[in-house]
Amino acid sequence: MKFSSKLVEEAVEAMSSLPSIGKKTALRLIIHLIQSDSEKSERIATALTMLKSGIKECANCHNISDNEICEICSDPRRNANQICVVETIRDIMAIEATEHYQGHYHVLGGVINPIEGIGIEHLKIKSLIDRVNQIQNPELIMALSPTIEGDTTVYFISKQLQNPSIQISTIARGVSFGGELEYADELTLGRSIISRVPYHTQKY
Repeated sequence: MKFSSKLVEEAVEAMSSLPSIGKKTALRLIIHLIQSDSEKSERIATALTMLKSGIKECANCHNISDNEICEICSDPRRNANQICVVETIRDIMAIEATEHYQGHYHVLGGVINPIEGIGIEHLKIKSLIDRVNQIQNPELIMALSPTIEGDTTVYFISKQLQNPSIQISTIARGVSFGGELEYADELTLGRSIISRVPYHTQKY
C-alpha cells in the first residue's frame, strides 16, 4: 500500500496495530478523521490520552477503574459475598450486559496454560484467596471459559479453598465447550449464570 503522505502512512501503521483492524480499515478511519472537523479528532485524541494516563486497576477485583476501587466493588447494592471469577475484564462487560448478576467480580488475568507459559504465579489467584478468607459464607461463581485450561484453573482454585462454608459453583454449560464468554450471546450467558451448578456435583 503506497501513501502520498508520510503522516497518513504513520497514522495507518499505528491504527492497524490494533486488534482486528487491517490496513484498509485503518486507512478508511484515518481518511474519515482527516475529512471530519478538527473538534472530532481532538476529542478522540484527548480521550485516548486521558484513558492511558488515567485508567487504574481496581485494588479489590482487578477490573479497570477510574478510581482506586471500581464502581462495582463500591456499589452498596451489590452482594459482596458473591464473587464471580473471570479471566479478563471483557468477561465482566459481557456478564454485566446480561443484567442477571448483582455480585462482585475477580479478574484472574487468564487461566493456567503451561503450553503458553502461563503459570499460577502469573494469575491473580492469591488475591482471590485472600478476599475469600475475609468474607463470611462466600460464594464463588467460576465463570471461566469451558476449556481444559479453564477447568484446570477451577480445579486448582477449589483445592486452595478448603473452608466448608465456601460455596463454589460454575456457570451452566450453555456456553459451548471451548468457547469464550465475551462471544456468547447475552441470553445464553445470562441463563448460564442463573442456572449455575455446584462445582462438586459436576462430572468431567
